[in-house]
Amino acid sequence: MMYLVLLAMMALNVASEVLDAFRVVDSSLIQTFKSVELKNDQLYASFSKAYAENPLKVKEWKDKSDEVKAKTDTLINRITRIKEQIALKARGTNINKKEGASFDEDRSFIVNVEGDTIQIKKDDELNVPSAFMIRLKNAEKLKQDIIEYKDFLIALLDENSPLVETIEQELDTSDPKVKLKEGGDKKTWEIQNFENKPLIAVITLLSKLQIDIQNAETNVLSYLYGQIDAGSFKFNKLGARVIAKSAYVLEGDVYRAEVFLAAEDTTQQPEIFVNNQQLKIVDGKGIYEIRANSSGTFKWGGIIKYKTPEGDFNTYPFEEEYQVSKPSVTISPTKMNVFYMGVPNPVSVSVPGVPSENLQVTMTNGNIEKSGNDFIVRPQRPDINGRNTRVLVKADFNGEVRDMGSMVFRVKEVPDPIATIAQKNGGILRKEDLLAEQAIFADMVDFDFELNFTVTSFDVSLTGAGGYVNTWPSESNLFTNDQKTQFRNLPPGSIIYIDKIFARGDDGSNRELTPISFKIR
Repeated sequence: MMYLVLLAMMALNVASEVLDAFRVVDSSLIQTFKSVELKNDQLYASFSKAYAENPLKVKEWKDKSDEVKAKTDTLINRITRIKEQIALKARGTNINKKEGASFDEDRSFIVNVEGDTIQIKKDDELNVPSAFMIRLKNAEKLKQDIIEYKDFLIALLDENSPLVETIEQELDTSDPKVKLKEGGDKKTWEIQNFENKPLIAVITLLSKLQIDIQNAETNVLSYLYGQIDAGSFKFNKLGARVIAKSAYVLEGDVYRAEVFLAAEDTTQQPEIFVNNQQLKIVDGKGIYEIRANSSGTFKWGGIIKYKTPEGDFNTYPFEEEYQVSKPSVTISPTKMNVFYMGVPNPVSVSVPGVPSENLQVTMTNGNIEKSGNDFIVRPQRPDINGRNTRVLVKADFNGEVRDMGSMVFRVKEVPDPIATIAQKNGGILRKEDLLAEQAIFADMVDFDFELNFTVTSFDVSLTGAGGYVNTWPSESNLFTNDQKTQFRNLPPGSIIYIDKIFARGDDGSNRELTPISFKIR
């Protein structure tokens, strides 16, 4: 009898390698969850922006998206509560609320809705998850919540939308098919997923359910956003339109505009009059030209006469204005009023009334190249006072190249990054936050350009008994095992000093960063 009991206990023992695999998978799922959450937040922001621009048109779809968010947040928070309850019932610890509790990086953990960290005591716990989910019927309640959420989402879709099948698959809670090879026993969705499963496996499965819910949310949000313009008309009435080659004209040049009737019938031409003079019609458009002899703003207008199917004429008045200005140029750096060495500096260059492809842009002290509608500047030498760095602009006006002006810029070196641990560069640091970190980072604070630095080496110094200072070096950005061991033994009030911090940037430069220090809480 004792032998049979021993065999049963061995069958219930889950290999540590399997538990470790579940920890890795759950950690990856949490990262995926955050990425999908960010994507969905961007979709909600798009609804808000569209609503601000056109409330009447967007209100119906924004209201639906708001309802999707409310129901999604409720369901995801419910699953997070289940994780928390299971972990605590299995004698887990809320280290944020239990005095003296510390974070153990070798044990699994979850983060609850309030942001507290729950440390899991036993990953292979079997009884608590089964009892909580099956015997107390929480799995059955969760299944019903998922079904109701799925039905809600599907009701928002068109009946023939291919997304219906996608949502059905993403939120499938049907019972698994009977497998004859396994004895032909019928299992429910609840038993299949939650009975006799180790605690870390149940946590991982619940994380997967949260991502499935988020993916379904993404699909429905994308569908709803596409419906904003799906039923819009391109036009619903005839109206006069004026398109000028440019609203800005240089002194001595010609102002040219096309006047036409929107939704024109190609079988007949309109009649267009300006100052009682009929315009020449080309492809349904009236061509209006007048020489600009002085600077200022000038208004002009007229009428369009168009024959109806009944043979009568409808009249459509129009009015437009244009500006005449002296030659000028606008040069502005896209990010800030200075160029930096070693990084591509985006610069916007514009001349009123001149398309960007007709601009000729050069510079001293470096190179400038076209990038879309803007330009990229790569300076060669520092120029703190801006004495040797100038951007010059010329414009092509119908084959005539004119000098439009220039602007002086300063050139600086890229500032040093700041060393950080847990997104801090000094001050008070909780011990559990220190233990949760794996490396030291070099952050570019308040620097708008795409340039990254990676720490290549650093020293950690601690004051021991008798006031002696001990130092542990690292030849990468990662904390060494010796350093981690020292961190785990730190009493509250200890001071950590990190210096000789070297970092290498994407531009190939090497920097020695300012030392940082922390007091452990």
